[in-house]
Amino acid sequence: MTETNAGLEVEAPAEDPMDVLIGLLDLGDFDGARTNEDIFLGPSQKQPRHRVFGGQVLAQSMMAGMRTVEPDRVAHSMHGYFLRPGDANKPITFGVERLRDGRSFSARRVHAYQDGAPILSMIASFQVEDTGLDHQATMPEGIPDPESLPSTAELLSQFDHPMARHMSSERPFDVRHIDPALYVSPPTQHVASNAVWMKTMGPLPDDPNLHRAALAYASDYTLLEPILRAHGLAWMTPGMSVASLDHAMWWHRPVRVDEWMLYVQESPSAQGARGLATGRIFNRDGLHVATVAQEGMVRIP
Repeated sequence: MTETNAGLEVEAPAEDPMDVLIGLLDLGDFDGARTNEDIFLGPSQKQPRHRVFGGQVLAQSMMAGMRTVEPDRVAHSMHGYFLRPGDANKPITFGVERLRDGRSFSARRVHAYQDGAPILSMIASFQVEDTGLDHQATMPEGIPDPESLPSTAELLSQFDHPMARHMSSERPFDVRHIDPALYVSPPTQHVASNAVWMKTMGPLPDDPNLHRAALAYASDYTLLEPILRAHGLAWMTPGMSVASLDHAMWWHRPVRVDEWMLYVQESPSAQGARGLATGRIFNRDGLHVATVAQEGMVRIP
């Protein structure tokens, strides 16, 4: 799901974005109540277009799954399908099914529900940390430092618009584009690639699970942009409809999301009103910390 669909209304002033992010990931557990699922409840972040941001429900689903595994088992992969748009004015119930606990790996199925219907279905896997073969992709060279690039707030400050205000001051992540951003203006070059620096607006607690879940949150921000760049489209293209269909993520190495990360993205294919995008996330030292893939619906007039 993206932040760029549906109608707009002016919202009340937002809370501090970092407080919002930490609150979103602090799920309630109904005092341990469970049926064949462990049950958790999470809030929704208010959105100008009243639809739940996909990254939010991904991150909350991961937090729900993490709450049901032993502390020595860390998330290494997840595969999720967005089934219905979520209502950002309602909380979300998370049901976690304990599929398997082996000697080294655990598997969990997580459903996110609103009004009794699933809006996301995910399977996530967790592993006891281990040693073994080790290699990684190389971080691209010649990328400008994030401090030299304009922030989203600087790019959108001139626009008195609910979505511009939300993206510039209410999102918990600072996102800075390597090439000119696609918020309003289409790209001058049609290339199926995109790259951004990103980090949280402020520090997060040292809990590694919180950082893994927050990375899932941020991974949904710009992943479909290489599809738009390839076809000369901006997010504000009249009549365009974009929505995430699924999302897969692999965590490779420890990460802190309150430090700058480089998110390098490309799109190998688009067809049938769908586009595929993949992304690699590096920390500032060049460690490859995560890989992401997503297919999205992209319909144009």
